[in-house]
Amino acid sequence: MIDHVELASSAFARSRHLKEFINTGEIQLAGNSKLHIYGTLTCSSGRRMKVANRVFFRSVHEAEETGYRPCGHCMREAYKEWKAKKWRIDSSLRSQ
Repeated sequence: MIDHVELASSAFARSRHLKEFINTGEIQLAGNSKLHIYGTLTCSSGRRMKVANRVFFRSVHEAEETGYRPCGHCMREAYKEWKAKKWRIDSSLRSQ
């Protein structure tokens, strides 16, 4: 996981580093550190978040390992699967 604000001290330098990471494939997804949600780099919801809350991931596996869930806007199918799985787990805990 890479914090957006830790890429560089100025906004311009951050954007240059970010572009380099995207072009080399080191960054595949973006996330919100406060909400623990990850999504595509082109998600309109993700583009509106504060820079201080933005983080980047190399893969879905990395995002999910750190406790993030898929975005319901740009990753609808993955979100539905996550929600169904979470509901099954919550239901089984309640029935005990």
